[in-house]
Amino acid sequence: MKVKLLTHTPNPEKVVAMAARLCYSPVGVEQLEEKLTDEQISKFVNNLVSIGHESPLEHISFTFAIEGVSRSLSHQLVRHRIASYSQQSQRYVKEGNNFEFIIPNIIDEMGALAHNEYSKDMQIIHDIYLKWQKEIQCWVESTNYPTYGMTAEKVANENARYVLPNACETKIVVTMNARSLYNFFTHRLCNRAQEEIRELAELMLVECRKVAPIIFENAGASCERGKCTEGNYSCKSPKKGVKNE
Repeated sequence: MKVKLLTHTPNPEKVVAMAARLCYSPVGVEQLEEKLTDEQISKFVNNLVSIGHESPLEHISFTFAIEGVSRSLSHQLVRHRIASYSQQSQRYVKEGNNFEFIIPNIIDEMGALAHNEYSKDMQIIHDIYLKWQKEIQCWVESTNYPTYGMTAEKVANENARYVLPNACETKIVVTMNARSLYNFFTHRLCNRAQEEIRELAELMLVECRKVAPIIFENAGASCERGKCTEGNYSCKSPKKGVKNE
């Protein structure tokens, strides 16, 4: 799994502090930046987080490039709806000889035999995909099947992919504002989150803390922020916070 922070709002903590200052101080737009020291920026940001006034966090955004993750993960990721996503298309990109898939850590924990069997099963599925991709493409090319301007290969790709597993490797670019990221980290750094997306959240938080350490200092699962919100589903186990690298 690879996570790269492509870009982010410049001076993110200063932007948040300026927005907070406008809320709580009798200043105008021209005075927002005047005499705003590093100490004041830290004070404004820490105060926002402590009192739960999170709307100023929406003024800053972070864009990540993510690869080496499964379609199973991406289906969970896109449930975080206040975000923008651009994902590698299985309609335009054929799963050819470069077919890649994700092996869950639990399979490796089960041992080498399980790892090998899982890999063989993925190859069987890939062979089935290639069979149907070829058969559909040939059939489309030999008939009057309506393609509406699409190539026969694309029609074959988008239909043969029905047999592909959630283990398929995918790549995705994600943009979230800081408030949405806080929500994402709260849910996906929880012990009860699936391991793969929890690993993704950990890597994303490390990147966020590199450029906005004050804002994301207290980001994490709800138990790390004082109280578990899982109720009867609580794992009832203390969880270590994600540290800066």
